[in-house]
Amino acid sequence: MNLKSINLITVLVILFTSLMATAQVTVDEKDNLLKNSDIAPEVLEATKVTEDGRIKIDGVAAVVGDYLVLESDISKAYLDMKNQQVGEITYCDVAETIMENKLFAHHAKQDSLPFNPARVESFTQQQISQFISQVGSMERLLEFYKIDTESELREQLNEINTQRMLAEEMQGSIVDEVEITPEETRDFFEAIPEDEIPLINDEVELAQIIVRPKVGEKERQAVIDKLNSYREDVLSGGSFATKAVLYSEDRGSRSSGGKITLTRDDNYVKEFKDAAFSLREGEVSNPFETEFGWHILTVDKIRGQQVDVRHILLYPEISSEAIEKAEEEIEKVRELIVDGKVSFKDAAREVSDEKETRESGGQLINNATGDRRFELTKVDPAIYGQVIDLKENEVSPVIKDTEPRTAKVFFKLITVTKKVPEHIAEFSEDYTRIRELALQQKKLKEINTWKEEKVKDTYIKINGDYKTCEFAKSWIKE
Repeated sequence: MNLKSINLITVLVILFTSLMATAQVTVDEKDNLLKNSDIAPEVLEATKVTEDGRIKIDGVAAVVGDYLVLESDISKAYLDMKNQQVGEITYCDVAETIMENKLFAHHAKQDSLPFNPARVESFTQQQISQFISQVGSMERLLEFYKIDTESELREQLNEINTQRMLAEEMQGSIVDEVEITPEETRDFFEAIPEDEIPLINDEVELAQIIVRPKVGEKERQAVIDKLNSYREDVLSGGSFATKAVLYSEDRGSRSSGGKITLTRDDNYVKEFKDAAFSLREGEVSNPFETEFGWHILTVDKIRGQQVDVRHILLYPEISSEAIEKAEEEIEKVRELIVDGKVSFKDAAREVSDEKETRESGGQLINNATGDRRFELTKVDPAIYGQVIDLKENEVSPVIKDTEPRTAKVFFKLITVTKKVPEHIAEFSEDYTRIRELALQQKKLKEINTWKEEKVKDTYIKINGDYKTCEFAKSWIKE
């Protein structure tokens, strides 16, 4: 099952009921009833209670170790996957997927795998920010899910994300040391029947040059002055959180008063982490610059290697003159490339404002595969429209675009450095792709072997119609 195709709102709907079923449970084998005292109140509401105060098992589809799987978990997940058009699925498919995740999470706890709660809180904050961007405000989000307070929402999301991340940690530990040799890759490829060798769709290799309008000293100083005025007001007793809500241009944290929880290992820019870990509780930083703009930051609480901070982010205004100048600059660069006076690669190294690609001559890397090739039908729709008609080594017209995070204007040139037409996979030509397929198959075998072993020594009970599912044969102990 490909649960990754479900958006975050859908995942929240699917998992809200699941998080309620995390208590250790006891099943009375004599009459197939769960003891009332073992079940959370929220689960009681979703099930039927017998006259003697016990819970009819037909409200619980399965028990896996420390976790319950409610029938409502499966029903909601099934309906949401159908709405998301996640291929052909059955209730049995959904039940198996949920039970597998519970199995992984259960054994991650049993094995005491290293687990960072700060990572959960950081991810929860990102989720809430994305939810709010979809529904409009925290108030509407709470109303949508019929939850009274933001803290209650965070607590429930943290429960959900803890279980999910435990499952990920367990799977990662199973396959961490799995590697694939060239010989195994060749054996994998040669074992594929000739009529089943995969078809590789049209692919392209891309490079780009980015030119951003330069911030003027006047605009830069205006932002610093604003942040200093906010800082002075906070030091005089004003609320940092209120100012973040009113003035911060960080859409992700603004609604929560600029609050971010992070550790030194989290993926934040160096300047931000340096500020976060150099202050004492209650201190407010001076304005500092990152690639995202200008910030002031205060530390709410220090908890060992984890800190709760609040920040205000401002972007300097870009003058119309600076925008015009950037456009003129990239037009001249394009003219030099088209006239053959400079190569695209050398121009990128000389003028591109994109640090990640500048040294490689603007070459883009596909994060999904780690190589240079992009399947044409899977590239970002915006990029697809910009490159579909380009010939190999042809340079696009100047493209005006905006940063998704800041909505600031920038300009770019794109070229197709190589086109690979649709073809039947060939070992040498498509080695990277074939190696990835072989490695994934090997990892999947390792996970399946682990699952078969753990099912034997884990308390598992499957109820009702789910006993007849094909997968249940290997889960039910005789």
